[in-house]
Amino acid sequence: MEVKKVRAHVLIKGRVQGVFFRAETRSQAYSLGLTGWVRNRWAGSVEAVFEGEDQKVRKMIAWCYKGPPSAVVEDVEVEWEDYK
Repeated sequence: MEVKKVRAHVLIKGRVQGVFFRAETRSQAYSLGLTGWVRNRWAGSVEAVFEGEDQKVRKMIAWCYKGPPSAVVEDVEVEWEDYK
């Protein structure tokens, strides 16, 4: 059985800069075997792309709703894109 691969473009808003959100996101994605990237946005949000197995990408997105302990996530926007 072939595992479905997906790509999600995610924007996380709230108190997500200066709280190790990027580093923790990178670590969490790596532990799930995902590829992609994460960066700070000028407006104070964090933007990321996650690629990999559907179930693992969904688990990563669920993690983004809470983030690391010192973060305060107010909103998470997800745009599903074609897997590359």
